[in-house]
Amino acid sequence: MLTRRTLLTGGAAAVGAYGVGFGLSGVRGTARAASEPVIIETAFADVPIMAPNATRKAMTYRSSNLSADLMPPTLRIKRGEPFSARLVNRLDEPTTIHWHGLRIPNAVDGVPFLTQPYIYPGDSFDYTFSAPDAGTFWYHPHCNTLTQMGRGLTGILIVEDAADPVFDAEIALNLRDWRLGGDGQFIEQFKARDAAKSGTFGTVRTANWTIEPSFDAPTGGLVRLRLVASDVTRLYNLRLEGADAVIVALDGQPLPSPAALDMATLSPGQRLDLVVRMPGSEGSVAQLVDVRPSTPKIVARFRATGASLTRTLADVPPLAPNAPVEYDLASATEIPLVLSATAEQASAESICGTLGYSFWAINKKPWPGDTDDPTAPLAEMKLGRTYLINLENVTPHAHPIHLHGMNFVPVSSSKQVVTKLPSDTYLVLPDEKVQLALVADNPGDWVLHCHIIEHQKTGMTSYVRVI
Repeated sequence: MLTRRTLLTGGAAAVGAYGVGFGLSGVRGTARAASEPVIIETAFADVPIMAPNATRKAMTYRSSNLSADLMPPTLRIKRGEPFSARLVNRLDEPTTIHWHGLRIPNAVDGVPFLTQPYIYPGDSFDYTFSAPDAGTFWYHPHCNTLTQMGRGLTGILIVEDAADPVFDAEIALNLRDWRLGGDGQFIEQFKARDAAKSGTFGTVRTANWTIEPSFDAPTGGLVRLRLVASDVTRLYNLRLEGADAVIVALDGQPLPSPAALDMATLSPGQRLDLVVRMPGSEGSVAQLVDVRPSTPKIVARFRATGASLTRTLADVPPLAPNAPVEYDLASATEIPLVLSATAEQASAESICGTLGYSFWAINKKPWPGDTDDPTAPLAEMKLGRTYLINLENVTPHAHPIHLHGMNFVPVSSSKQVVTKLPSDTYLVLPDEKVQLALVADNPGDWVLHCHIIEHQKTGMTSYVRVI
């Protein structure tokens, strides 16, 4: 059976062999000391999501030297420069921080008993690293994830590059649902029958903890819009009405050149960077709309203010590139990975706790697997080698598969044209077969899981080991 000792020993051994300051290629993440840590506290808060009622006992991140808003602060750091954050736990249960999408040392990846111990109430933990990639990322716990993320512990992390173009404005949106009753209070976070399907959806949709928020931006200006899907379940089909936009980055990775936005699908864990050309007349309003599944819902509105700047989308240059994934398919070792349902059964404790059920499996085994060593890695990889993950989804549901610590590149798909960009999260469609090229360039134990959190916690979780 799964034991915390087994997980912690395995993860510590893999990291300890190289040390958290192991130098990776180019500007890859290292654990150099930063001068002043950002102090981040987890805390309970009463928040006015459904005014006038305050939702009691939401969970949030707070920082005395950052934003004083109720929602978690947007962290901004510089590519390649040391960053340090001290997480102080003011909740009444353990927690951690996972830095979603960052290729940083395993010891600061934030997965309890795989890379670090729990941060118990009243305790703290220091995360120190430098981010090798610029772009839009986010941070969240990897403890009791369905409850902690569902109650608010999701924040945006922006890694800036000095070479990036400067736009007339920038807006970052944290897209997430809340499971609230008519009185504005939390209701049961999941239903087993829904967890066994596409997941349990929230009852209240928000952007930046607000229902249909409105933002002012310069008339006729170019606005960088950073979108983070931090919800535990919802997939978004996003369109922009009343203005035009181009896509400049996906999952933190810049496109070689901007691409016109028609509709973009964003699944839990993913990010999308747009540049919006605001309407040319003052007072005009553009709106971002989610058209999934059938009834459009307004995500946010953008009102043009001031004299027109008369910009055009032709003025949008590409963003500064990140390091490519230089894979070699001719020498690649293939790894089969099948996403499937499993017979319903009571589940043992997973990497990040349990919901008490097993509904989902990777390679026909729910986590922990029914093998002689149920906590063995899905695969062991040699440092620097290329691997080709043959990922097959045999279920009637979509699964956003997220890999910690490394990037892969989709190279082929049976159902869609793939964008050959590095990424950490891939939305696998029902009955899709996709090939993901991966260079094992970061030593340690790295979690691989579905980012529909109910799927993660009912079996669709594993990890790979790079040695």
